[in-house]
Amino acid sequence: MPGGDGTMRGAVKIFDEICKRKLNISVTGIPKTVDNDIGIIDRSFGFQTAVEVAQQAINAGHVEAESAVNGIGLVKLMGRSTGHIALHATLSSRDVDCCLIPENDFYLEGKGGLFQFLEHRLKQNGHAVVVVAEGAGQDLIPRTDAQKEEKDESGNPVFLDVGVWLKSELKQWWERDHKGELFTVKYIDPTYMIRAVPANATDNSYCTLLAHSAIHGVMAGYTGFVSGPINGNYAYIPLAEVAQAKNVVNTKDHKWAWVRSVTNQPDFIKS
Repeated sequence: MPGGDGTMRGAVKIFDEICKRKLNISVTGIPKTVDNDIGIIDRSFGFQTAVEVAQQAINAGHVEAESAVNGIGLVKLMGRSTGHIALHATLSSRDVDCCLIPENDFYLEGKGGLFQFLEHRLKQNGHAVVVVAEGAGQDLIPRTDAQKEEKDESGNPVFLDVGVWLKSELKQWWERDHKGELFTVKYIDPTYMIRAVPANATDNSYCTLLAHSAIHGVMAGYTGFVSGPINGNYAYIPLAEVAQAKNVVNTKDHKWAWVRSVTNQPDFIKS
């Protein structure tokens, strides 16, 4: 059963029912989610392709921003609960001025806020590129009581479009503080372009390895497992453990420190 954390949770229930009925059916999971939010394993199939295409969207946002006076390229990338795509695309691009992810809260107004940082960057370079993961800043977006209770088919809270909201907030901020000055926000949402694009060579070969590993495990008599690499070594991991584990961005490790170093963005910690 290829899929993300929701698929893995469903696979656990199917596996439990098969065990209950004592059926001779093997159940195995293959980690496939572009968000890379499946825990324990090194990475999920589709992630590298997503980062590659996301980088193209960032490059387009940079060109648009650079060609306008006080231009901001705003790129929204996939990532409900984790910001792996935004983080890795930012590091790969080197054109990003600020990366906003769900694991790191941010604020707009005041000292150390996003607006102050962008104002400084626009004065310095004349343009800026902001990458935001779809799950970032959800607590900042105004909601009705009905929207607060809304759930999707999987039971997850329905997210509002942070890209559209942030574009509106940026325009209101500039009109308020810099009335009469030229300002442009170019908003790019490559979500479905990323979802629909064919897998790149790395993901193609990785998927083949995962499939072969899963079949070998089944033929060896195993069931209720997920095949995947752990620290570079392919292993069979209990399905229930993978379904419960999460792979979130650790904002205390070297990768997020690298993002901060590349972008020089604020830490968004209010003093």
